[in-house]
Amino acid sequence: MRIGVLGTGNMADALATHWVRAGHRVAIGGRDAHKAERLATRIGGGARPASLRAAAEFGQEVVLAALPYGAGADVARDLRAALEGRVLLDCSNPVGPGFRLLTHGGPSAARRLAAAAPGARVVKAFNLCHENVWRMRPPVFDGRPLAVPVCGDDEAALTRVRELVRDVGGEPVAGGGLDRAGLLEATAALFISLWVGEGADAQAIAPPLAYAAGPDQQRTEGGSMAFR
Repeated sequence: MRIGVLGTGNMADALATHWVRAGHRVAIGGRDAHKAERLATRIGGGARPASLRAAAEFGQEVVLAALPYGAGADVARDLRAALEGRVLLDCSNPVGPGFRLLTHGGPSAARRLAAAAPGARVVKAFNLCHENVWRMRPPVFDGRPLAVPVCGDDEAALTRVRELVRDVGGEPVAGGGLDRAGLLEATAALFISLWVGEGADAQAIAPPLAYAAGPDQQRTEGGSMAFR
């Protein structure tokens, strides 16, 4: 794939490094040309520096918006013509002081990107983990690849993003349409508050899948299992 990256921060670095290693062609776009050049050089593998607009134009298959919440919609609005028809992948988290959602019950960050660039096909993914998790090769815990929820409305766009999830070493999970992106962002706010604010293991709040509908099972006379 030809992938354009909007941003020169940690998430841009972590994800683009995986994708270059997987054989994709990547352009790193930033407002600061020197930062874009430094990141492209560090990633290597043919990654090229570019302006934000040039990176969006380069990303014929996917454009990653690795931008802070608030900046993302402004950049997408400026680049709306270049993003027309592109898969626009949003990994941002609108989380502010006190681990509160900055969207204040309004549209999700992903929805705001979609509104700013209405011709783009927006997909939400890669927002539930710290960038250092995405640097792992691969992110596997207790023998299980990291599950990565993916939300979007366009099946072709979702297919491309699922491929990129697998290239990172994760396992894509269907998260529903883009209307559910806000749930992913709220989940990130909750998890960050548990991890950072409380020092709690957020993974421990959910039971194993076999117990998702409740632990009480009753064996019928015929030998089958039934939920009580």
